Amino acid sequence: MIRTGATAGPKGRHPSASPAATVRFAHPSERLFAVLLDISGIRWEYEPVQFALRWADDGMPTAGFRPDFWLPDHGCFVELTTADQRLVTRKNAKVRRMRELYPEVDVVVVYQRDFFALLARHGLDPAGLPAA
Repeated sequence: MIRTGATAGPKGRHPSASPAATVRFAHPSERLFAVLLDISGIRWEYEPVQFALRWADDGMPTAGFRPDFWLPDHGCFVELTTADQRLVTRKNAKVRRMRELYPEVDVVVVYQRDFFALLARHGLDPAGLPAA
């Protein structure tokens, strides 16, 4: 399902009425990112595809990667990473492997500092946000 945050009226919609309010996210930072997409009128899908990264001898996938968002109008996936460095390193390895196997697929990784800068530009405080 593609969601969009097109606004209604000069003040727009309240975030509780946005598409982000109807999805169960794995982490609060993902919900906040979706709200920012909604406010910006950017269509998105949440975790719509899992890419196989490794296979068993019988051909069954044994490892995969599911980027957080698909932005259909931009033709790219977005992976939001607000975790500590140990987890970021593992996620970077998955992104690198995905790019090797699926070079035609565009994946943008949004790191913690970039996410926090994005929040600040929108007047939001990331202080209470737990690491993902």
